[in-house]
Amino acid sequence: MTPPTVPDLRRARLAVLAVFFLNGFALGSWFVRIPAVQNGLGVGEGLLGVALLGAAVGALLSMTVTGALISRLGSRRVVGVTALLLPVSLVPLALAPNVPTLALALVFVGASNGALDVSMNSHAVAVEGRYGRRIMSSFHASFSFGALAGSVLGGGVAYLGIGVLPHFLVVFVLATLATVPAYRALLPSDADAADGGAPAFARPTRALLGLGVISFCVLLGEGAMSDWSAVYLDNALKTGPGFAAAGYAAFSLAMALGRLFGDRLSERFGPTRLVRLCGAVAAVGLGTALAVGNPVFALVGFACAGAGFSVVFPLALSAAGGTKGIAPGPALAAVSTAAYTGFLIGPPTIGFIAEIAGLGTALYLVVGLSTAIFLLGGTVRGESGKAK
Repeated sequence: MTPPTVPDLRRARLAVLAVFFLNGFALGSWFVRIPAVQNGLGVGEGLLGVALLGAAVGALLSMTVTGALISRLGSRRVVGVTALLLPVSLVPLALAPNVPTLALALVFVGASNGALDVSMNSHAVAVEGRYGRRIMSSFHASFSFGALAGSVLGGGVAYLGIGVLPHFLVVFVLATLATVPAYRALLPSDADAADGGAPAFARPTRALLGLGVISFCVLLGEGAMSDWSAVYLDNALKTGPGFAAAGYAAFSLAMALGRLFGDRLSERFGPTRLVRLCGAVAAVGLGTALAVGNPVFALVGFACAGAGFSVVFPLALSAAGGTKGIAPGPALAAVSTAAYTGFLIGPPTIGFIAEIAGLGTALYLVVGLSTAIFLLGGTVRGESGKAK
C-alpha cells in the first residue's frame, strides 16, 4: 500500500479507537443486564452458565475463519461488517423466551464479537506498526471506557426500570450511527492483507503457544468478571440491580485507567515485570474482597482485577502481531482463539461451582488464574526476547 500521510494515520488511529469504544459499549450494555434476563427467565446460575457458553462457542467458531479472511481481504472490510453486526446481535437477547433460545442468541453475539475482536486488533497492529511506537494499550483502554459507558448507561436504565429490549434498541441505533464515519477513516484494505505466499492460518509456534496460554488466563478471568460480577453483588450480597451494575463499572474503570497508562508503563518497566505486577494486584485484591464478602470491598476487589488484567492481553496481542513469518491476522486469530477458549470454559465452570459451593467460592478460580498470570509473565516477550 502507499504509505499513509500523517493526517490519514491520525484519522485511522481515531477510527480504531472509536471501533474499540463501540465494541466495549455494546458488550458493557449486555453485561449489566444479565441479571434482568436471568430473573426474567427464572433460572439459576448453573443454567445461566450454560447459556453464556453460547457466546464463547460463537466466538471460537468465527475467529479462525476471520483470520483467514483478513489474510485474504485485509481487516478493514471485516471491521466494517462486524462492527454493524454486533449491536444488531444484542436485540435477540431481549426477546429470548427460554434458555435454549438465549444460548442460540448468544452464539450470534459471540460470533459477531469474535470476528470484530480479531479484525479490529489486526487493524490496530497495522496502525501501531506505522506509528513506530507502542499504542496498542490505548486501543484497549478505549474498549474499556466504552464498556464503562455501556455499563453506566445500563445501570441507570436498570435503576429506572426500563426494559431490556428498548435499551438494546437504543444501543443498536447509537452504535450504528457511529460506525459509519469510523469505517471511512480506517486504513485501506491492503494495509494488513497477507502477501500472496503468506499462510492464511498460523502454525502453533512456541511463541504463539506461550502467548495463547497467558491470554487464556486473562480472558477467562475477564469473562468471569463480565458475566458474574453483577450477579455476585445482586444475588450473593443482596445489593439490588442498581448497585450490582457498579461492580462491572468498577472493573471496567480500573481496566480502562490501567490501559490508558499501559503503553508508558510497559516502556518504563518492561512487559514481563509489568505483567507480573498486574497478576499480583489482581490475585491479592480480588482474593481479599471475596474473603471479606462486603459490597464495598467487592467493588474494590473488582477494580483490582480490572487493573491487574488491563495490560496483559494488549501486550500479548502486540507481540503476536509481530511474530516472524506469520501474517498478523492469522497470528492474532490463533492467540485470540486460545483466549476465548477461556471465555468458553469460564462462565459454565463458575456457574457449576456456584451451584455446589456458592458464587463467592467459585470466583476464587479467578484468583488462581491471576496467580498464574504472575507466574507466566515472561510469555509476553517476543521471539527476540522483547515484546513488540
